[in-house]
Amino acid sequence: MELKEKVEKTLNKIRPALIGDGGNVQLVSVSGNGIVTVKLQGACRGCPFAQMTLQYSIEKKLKDEIPEIKTVKAV
Repeated sequence: MELKEKVEKTLNKIRPALIGDGGNVQLVSVSGNGIVTVKLQGACRGCPFAQMTLQYSIEKKLKDEIPEIKTVKAV
């Protein structure tokens, strides 16, 4: 399984919680050097806790499950 597929599979595990709060996350890109770019959607866009969600939920889960991931950033 390629890196992008692994990231998408892991994001699918996170999505139900985000959707439950009226938001979502879209995978934009995965670079060869372990940088994942995502776009927060719905209630997650503009939420005061969006940065915390990005770091402590999305990034942590991706790093835990996919050691190749170095960082996650939002656009």
